[in-house]
Order: sequence, then structure tokens, then C-alpha cells
Amino acid sequence: MTTFPTDVIAAEKTGWRWPRILRRYPWFALSVLFLVLVLPAIFADLLRAVLPFVHDPETGKLSQRLLPPAWIGPQELNGIQLTPGGSWEFILGTDKVGRDVLSRIIYGARISLLVSGISILIAGTIGTTLGVLAGYLGGWWDHLIMRLVDISHAIPTIILAMVLSIALGSGFLSVVIVISLIYWNSYARLVRAQVLALRSKDFVARAQMSGVSTFKIMLRHILPNVTNTIVVIATLEVGQVILLEATMSFLGIGLPRPTPAWGLMVADGRDLIVEAWWVALFPGLAILLTVLSMNLFGDWLRDRLDPKLRNL
Repeated sequence: MTTFPTDVIAAEKTGWRWPRILRRYPWFALSVLFLVLVLPAIFADLLRAVLPFVHDPETGKLSQRLLPPAWIGPQELNGIQLTPGGSWEFILGTDKVGRDVLSRIIYGARISLLVSGISILIAGTIGTTLGVLAGYLGGWWDHLIMRLVDISHAIPTIILAMVLSIALGSGFLSVVIVISLIYWNSYARLVRAQVLALRSKDFVARAQMSGVSTFKIMLRHILPNVTNTIVVIATLEVGQVILLEATMSFLGIGLPRPTPAWGLMVADGRDLIVEAWWVALFPGLAILLTVLSMNLFGDWLRDRLDPKLRNL
């Protein structure tokens, strides 16, 4: 059984302080994210084969369009049925072409997590490499890389995403490339700052005096000491990447239809927000839950890995 510290138990007497509790125990939020989104996304094809309420996310029937969630009954006026009731075959309802909202959210989670994972891996590799080069080599390397970072920070993110999307076209690979080219600068700037402090340390000076090559010093002595920073940045950027991918899809410059992307689902439901609110609401909640969970986890991980913040 999990035991809570006395300060958390005392908080119960005056009302729950949810932000502090979630920050100290992010596994609450992460367990919800994992159970509600990640597990169904991983086993989406298996669920579709064994569960009657998981359907093909890209096809639907017009005869089943705009069915409400299962718990909403039919609306009648003077004995005349105005709208049909929900069905447990479509738990969260259907969209304007009869596709199941729940199934599209499940498959959309797979796409969002895959895009964010690959994009962060590429952006982290590029940014970390450039940050280590700028911080350790200095000179014109530092000036060139930092000016590129300044230029990328000066351009609004969504405008840069639109320009790159127009140049590269739509599709999964294009979205990954665009996001990677946008978020590499965060790694470069923070890693450079840490490398500047590390290169004056005694262990680096001893390695230089021993005749160790520059490449080996950066790989064996510098890079392991900035790994914690890289992990924290990557964790914090998962939510930002998912939001950017959803925004790009919402604006029509991301993943093409009929891909079950959360941003596309919100875009499809924006004109139906009054008569069919569930089309946009549930994918929006999925985005909210995922981004909030990853931000809480990133904050907690930063505090745990930083000895200055660990006991605050």
C-alpha cells in the first residue's frame, strides 16, 4: 500500500492541493495516460478484432453519421423523433461521415505518440550534437551555431511550420521533418550552456593533457554529463510536439485525411460544435490529458535529476 507523507495527508484537512500532489506523484497522471491512451494505441488492431465497439478508424457509413455518445437517448418533440439516440456500438458517437470517434482517438494516439517520439529523437540528436560542438570547440563554430539558434527562435513556430510544410508537402514523414527542424534549437542552447561549464573542469583538462582526441573527449567525458539535461528536455517537449502536430493537422498542413489524427478530428468537429459537440470534444480531451500528463512528468523528472531542486 502506498504511504503518503504527512504534509500531503495534512493537506486533505484543508482541501486537496491537486497541483502539488500531481507534481510530487506524477505516476497518478502517467498511469491514467498509459492505461487510457498508450495501451489501447499499442494494441489497437487486437482490440479491433475482439471488441465490437472498436472499428476501422478511416471508414464509416453515412447512415450512422452524427450518432451521439451511448449514454444520450433520442430527442423527441410531440412524439416525433428529432435526433437518434446513442448506441453502445459507438460509445463516443460518430462523426459527420459515420466514423467511430472512439476508434479514431485510439488510432490517433498511436500516430501522435509515434510522431512525437521520432521527432524528439531526431531533434535531440541534431541539437545535442550542435550544442556540444558549439560549447566545446567555441570560436566560429560557436558563433555560427548560436546565430542559427537565434534565427530559428526569432521566427514564430506556426509560421515556420507552415513554410516548411508547403515546401515539403503533407504526410507523416514531412510532419516529422518539420517538427524536428523546429525543436532542435532548445537542445542546442541548453546543452551548449552546460558544456561551457564542463570544459573547464579538471577531468576534461586531465584528458586533454593525456592526449585524448577532441572527439573522444566530447563523446566520453562531455556527453554523459549532459544526458540528464537531454532527457528532461525531451520529456518536456513531448507535450509541445503533440500540440504542434495537432495544430498543423487542424490547419490542414499536417497529416492528410482520412488519417485519424487528433488535430484533424477537432477540425472536422469545429463546425458541428453545437449540434454534435462530441466530434471535437473527445479528441480535444485526449490532447489535454496527454499534454498535461507529460508536462507533470517532465517537471517531476527535472526536480529529481537536479540536486539543487530535489529537496525543495
